[in-house]
Order: sequence, then structure tokens, then C-alpha cells
Amino acid sequence: MSGKTIESRYRVSGMDCPSCGRKIDTALRRLAGVDDVTIGVQSGLLKVCHSGGLSDDLVLKQLRDLGYDGAPAVPASVIHDTPSNERHAPSHAEPGDDGQPWWWKKKAWLTAVCGLALLAAYGLGAAFPATERYGFLIALAVGLIPIARRAISAARYGSPFSIEMLMTIAAVGAVFIGAEQEAAAVVLLFLVGEMLEGVAAGRARKSIQGLATLVPKTALLEGDGETREVPAETLAIAAIILVRPGDRLPADGEIVEGSGEIDEAPVTGESVPKRKTTGDPVFAGTINGDSVLRVRVTAAAADNTIARVVRLVEEAQESKSPTERFIERFSRIYTPAVLGVAALVAVVPPLMFGGDWSGWIYKGLAVLLIGCPCALVISTPAAIAAGLSSGARRGLLMKGGAVLETLGKITAIAFDKTGTLTAGKPVVTDIVAGTRDEAALLVLAAALEAGSSHPLALAILSRARTDGVHAPAATDTRAIAGEGVEGLVSGERIFLGSPQAAIGRAPRSEAQDAAIAVLNDEGKSVSVVVAGGETVGFIAMRDEARPDAVSGLSALKSRGIRTVMLTGDNRRTAEAVAASLDIEARAELLPEDKLRIVKGLQAEGFVVAKIGDGINDAPALAQADVGIAMGGGTDVALETADAAVLHGRVQDIPDMITLSRAVMRNIHQNIAIALGLKAVFLVTTIAGVTGLWPAILADTGATVLVTANAMRLLGWTPRKG
Repeated sequence: MSGKTIESRYRVSGMDCPSCGRKIDTALRRLAGVDDVTIGVQSGLLKVCHSGGLSDDLVLKQLRDLGYDGAPAVPASVIHDTPSNERHAPSHAEPGDDGQPWWWKKKAWLTAVCGLALLAAYGLGAAFPATERYGFLIALAVGLIPIARRAISAARYGSPFSIEMLMTIAAVGAVFIGAEQEAAAVVLLFLVGEMLEGVAAGRARKSIQGLATLVPKTALLEGDGETREVPAETLAIAAIILVRPGDRLPADGEIVEGSGEIDEAPVTGESVPKRKTTGDPVFAGTINGDSVLRVRVTAAAADNTIARVVRLVEEAQESKSPTERFIERFSRIYTPAVLGVAALVAVVPPLMFGGDWSGWIYKGLAVLLIGCPCALVISTPAAIAAGLSSGARRGLLMKGGAVLETLGKITAIAFDKTGTLTAGKPVVTDIVAGTRDEAALLVLAAALEAGSSHPLALAILSRARTDGVHAPAATDTRAIAGEGVEGLVSGERIFLGSPQAAIGRAPRSEAQDAAIAVLNDEGKSVSVVVAGGETVGFIAMRDEARPDAVSGLSALKSRGIRTVMLTGDNRRTAEAVAASLDIEARAELLPEDKLRIVKGLQAEGFVVAKIGDGINDAPALAQADVGIAMGGGTDVALETADAAVLHGRVQDIPDMITLSRAVMRNIHQNIAIALGLKAVFLVTTIAGVTGLWPAILADTGATVLVTANAMRLLGWTPRKG
């Protein structure tokens, strides 16, 4: 049965950790008509799916009650449910940052006012000791009232065990035992920690959203014999745009006129500009060098390379890793448990052992503060968000924390050959002269292949351009199915084709046959040139390995990872490529064979990644523990694979694994910091060595340390050499 669901989207500011997202999720799911809620804490994007009748005002009121600011992101969209309940949502997402500097936000203002009130209380107490207690109570109220309001709202909307509730109970309890000065200081330190947490979260958010600013706002559109400036977001597919020297490209496209150097460093991090010419793809945000280019737009603004990368990372940040899910489950039990332990610490010693009520209640309140789970719950998502952002800025795209975590556990990798370990297009490797020299052979072959789109023809034409060969126009050309092509070049009939077809047109010597056999054994395709009834030479071509394939595979082996090449190509070609790369090869495989091999590796106990184009190898990619698409720009099969490398470099695979392991190390460090500090201060508090101040410092300090440690990942770069 089909129906319709409305998806409303909102930008939310003030969400700094998963606890914030959890409170919003719980509160909104209680609203009538809400079917589903999706929150991207890092992206600041909230999606609410409902059956209609849910007003924006109601959603925004819930957000304000919980202490967050929100605004509608895009007009509500109708999502038609298919029989399988698959939902098709709008393709673009909006950032959750309102653009304000951190010192202008509500949390910063509240922290500043609370700090000034506390300083005033100290000054007033020094001048008029009798008023000291009231001064500290006022300072406490300045900071605590907003916190308490958020705690009460969260409790009303289904989240009674919030961090704000722990803080409120501790501060109010401190007042009752005469520790209002410490309570006021503790609240200020809590606000400082929240503010710093927000600053760090904003930095991680802007790291990936900064990519979107690379695309210029305007473009020079050609049409009706004139060039005019238009908003880049209005460019239609197939439109022709003019890109001047030094300009950033406003859209993904294909060069239709001109050639020159394109600096792709802003998008890919590649330091060396790439030479691009007619027919080559170019990407939004890259910089044109010193030539004028005319480009045909191939993707709308919402679907260009940068928009896809930003969208992918924002969606990935919503996907939790196994470690993150465990920490979330643990924190839901942990927070009520802390309340219970704090109550026992406060009550049991006085009741059962005659302890001092005031002293033990003080210790119980300190335990409450020590137990705030903020540092713990942010330890994993902060590191994962920073890792995903850092990878995306270098063209290493991963669909969520689970993928990022699994990549570090990979022990075997199955590579496709064509387009993965090799460049995916043949190049001329050998020109073997016979009765004509190399240049003459290339002239004859290029003349016959002019205008052809066959991969081998393109290889010959590319070599001719590189060598500066200018071939005359051939006439009376015709393609002979399964054999080759023939025609007249400068009045001479020329044939270019397979050795089997050529032998019927001209004899070959034993030396020529031996040379062809050697080239075939090297995995090369040979095209023979026949002129005047004799074999005048031949040209060999092969899909060559990527320049970094050897070093990339070597890096994987040095990490103890088994590598194997899976290809549908013939065994001789596969073995030749494998020998040059020093990799195990399986050839002449159908898609189901590749699937079977991946399953076999998993049965042997390997954690397997499959690297391919994401289309022909779909079964094997889906079966693998991680499927990685190798490609560039809009052609990469992001929908099929779990991850993708945009630059098509083999070295990106070990780099991606290195990034995963760096993130997991960071997470383990964060958890150790969060729990370690709490354990130390728990012991010292119960022993009477430390009190409320150190308790909140244990939480705030741990939060700051954990966040700062995670942010180090934003500066991650692959090791060179």
C-alpha cells in the first residue's frame, strides 16, 4: 500500500555532541504524526518525516525548549512510499552553522555573563562580607537557570538523565549544604566546557563545509552569440560556459574547446596541475591555469563533485560505528548508574556508619559531577567526524563510522584489474619498425584511425599527438569486423589489424612472428601494419599499470595485508600485469567467480576489501566487508560501494587504511582519557582529597582534552615515501 510522507528539514545550531542529538530525537518522536527523525549532529541538519499537519512552529518550539536554535532549511518535500517503503528525499543538504563567530553565540554570551557575575560576587564579598553569600547565589542563578530549564525540558520530553540534570542536582544540592561559592564556580566551568565543545564541533563542521565555498557563485554562460554572467547554481546540463585563465570552474563538465593545466589541489590535494584537453572531464572548484576553456556542463549544481562529497560526508557522519553505538548504549546505563552511586555515597555512610551528613552529601554531589558522561559520549563521534572530514578533503570518501572502523581491520584486498590497478585505457608501448621507420608507421596507423572511438585507435591517436605526428587524411576507409581497418593513405592501400587477419594479406618472417609472440606474452595487443603487400611493422598496446600501483601494493604488503587481482581478462594478459606488480592473479573470471573468491577469503578468516568500479563487480563489492569504488568525480559508483577514492590512485587504499587506524587509536586514547580521569577523581573524592571544583574539572577538562585530541585528525596527512 502506497502513501505519502512529508519530510521537513531544519538547520539546528548548538548541537555539539551525541547527547544533544539524542535529546532532540526523543523529544520530537513524541510529537503527534512524527514517523521518523534523523539528526546529523556534525552537519547540524535535522530531518523530520511526518504524515502532515506538523507545523514548523511546533518543531522549533521543542528545539528552543531544549536550548537549541533552529530554522527551516528547505520547503517541506513530499516523499512517496514505494511498496518496499523506500523513500526518495531531496538530494541536497544545508549546513547547520549560522555563520556567526563562536564569541557571538548564546553559549559564549552566557559564559561571559556568568563569569562577570562570579567576579562581581568575589569583589562584593571582599568589600561587604555580609553580602558574600547572596552575591554567589546570584552568580549561580545566572548560569544555572538556563541549564535547569534545559534539564526540566529534557525530562518532560523523555530524557530525565541528561547532563544538565546532573549539573542541576549537584548545584542545588551544594547550595543546601552551604557550598554556593563552589557551586557557582562549578557552573561557570561547565559553561566554559560546553562553549569549548561547541567551538571544536564548529571547527569540524566547517572543515568539510569549507569545500562548498570552493565553487564560485557565478559563471560565464555562452548562448545566442553572447557571454553573460549568471548564478552558477542555475547552470543547466549541456550548457556551454567560458572559463578564463585563473578562474575556478563553477561546475563539473567536459572541455569542448581549449587545453591547459588544471590545478585540482583545492579538491584533491594533488600538488601537480593536470594537463587537460578537449574531451577531458573537469570538476567544480578546480582552477584553470593559463588558457581559455569552453566547457560543457555535465552535472547540476546540486550534483557536482563537491556537492556530492559534502553530502556523502554529512550522511556518513550520521552513520554510527560499532564503537560509537556501544558507547551510546553504555552511556544510557552509565548515567542512571552514576546517580545511584552518588546517592549511595551521600546516604549510606551517614545512615549506616554514623558519618557526617554534610561531608558525605558533598562527596555525593562531587561524584555526580565526576560522572557526567559528556567526555565519554563525545570521544568516538568527534574522532570519526574529524577522520571522515580529513579523508574527504583528500578524496578518500567513507560512508560512515562503521566503514571507517572496519577499514582498519582489513587483512585481505581483492583488486579489479582494468581501471583499478591499470589506468583503464590502452597506451602504445612499442612501435616495431620493419621496412618503414617508427614515424612512418605511426603516420599510417593514425591516418586510418582518425575519427575512431575504439580504445586501441584512441591509443594510437594519443601517441601521434604526443609525438607531434601529423597524419594525412585517409580515403576509402572501411572497418572490417573482427579484423581491423583499411584505406588509402597518400594513394597507398594500407591495412591495420590483428596478426591473424594480417597474415592473409602479407607474409611475415619468423623473426616478426617471434617478436609478436613476445609482445603477446607481455599482455600486449598487437596491430600489424600492411602496405604494398608486405608487413611493414607493427604497433603494440597495453592497458598499463597506474604509476603508483607498485608502491601502493608494496605499502599494503608491508602492513601484512594479502593482495589478489581478480579480472575477467585473459590469463596471459592478467599474468603479465600481475608479474609487473608482484601480485597474485586470478583470471578469466565472471562476476559470480569473483563473488565466490571473496567468500572463500572470508571463510579463511580474512577481513576482505574489494576494490573495483562498483558496477561490473557489484556482487563481490556487496559481499566484501568493505567495497571500495575506484574512480574520479561524478563517475565514481558511490551508491554501490561503502567507500570511494576519487583520484583513482592505488596509494589511496593504504592511505585510507592508515587513516582508519589513526582514528581508532585516537578513539582509544579518548576513551582512556575520559574514563581514566573520572576513575582518578572518583577515588580522590571519596577519600576526601578533592571536592566539587576538581570534580567538574575532571569532566570539563576531559571533554576539552578529548575534543582537542580528536581535532588533531583534521590535520592528518598521508605519509610520503
